[in-house]
Amino acid sequence: MSEQDEQQTKPSKSGSSQTMSRRKFLRNSGYAVGGVVLGGVLGYLLPKRATQPAVPAPETNENNYNQALMFFNQEQYRITEAAVERIFPADDNGPGAKELGAAFFIDHQLAGDWGFNARDYMQPPFYVGEKTQGYQGRLRRREIFYIGLREIQNYSQKNYQKDFPSLSPEEQDAVLTAFQNDEVKLTTISASGFFNLLRSSTLEGVYSDPLYGGNKNMQGWAMRQYPGNQMAYTNIIEKNFTVIPPKSLKDHL
Repeated sequence: MSEQDEQQTKPSKSGSSQTMSRRKFLRNSGYAVGGVVLGGVLGYLLPKRATQPAVPAPETNENNYNQALMFFNQEQYRITEAAVERIFPADDNGPGAKELGAAFFIDHQLAGDWGFNARDYMQPPFYVGEKTQGYQGRLRRREIFYIGLREIQNYSQKNYQKDFPSLSPEEQDAVLTAFQNDEVKLTTISASGFFNLLRSSTLEGVYSDPLYGGNKNMQGWAMRQYPGNQMAYTNIIEKNFTVIPPKSLKDHL
């Protein structure tokens, strides 16, 4: 046999590799197809596992963690909470100042710039102003509240032998009325001046944006059909008075 004939009859190395590759592919494909078929049959014959019950969702905690004290101690907070409820009590129209969070609103304001009179001119000399001008002394609002709440407690103990929050609503009204009419004589602040400050702060807590801790769920606005913070009124400006659901600053995020 010539060298040329030998090369023609002898399989080449590349051809052997291709043949082996095709064999390997067919063998592996057979395994795969067989596995699918066998798996399908076994899956049909084997009993199905019982469906696992869904994992219960964690309980939703509806606590409002913004309702925490920043300035008051617990006693001062309870006095304030009881007082604001008598100034703006719950009735058939809706909740009172206690449920609306007015006491938290006042507490948070006293902890900030408003409580420190940070934007007020506070330099002497100090003169006694008119009643409509409010307090004109060196004390800051947080100090006025500190003194006023302590005097409410002292007056309640002296006249009813109870703390102010433990008094009946009628007795609480009598204490606050005594402060409003300056029947309580204080040395450092005006009793009526403190009552007016407490009253205006209560109303601000009822009607301010919920961002500041009061007006819970905008219920204060809803009672007065106040629309809150709307971006525009173009869709109703040509119409008669229209009641629209209130919106807070949070609704514009």
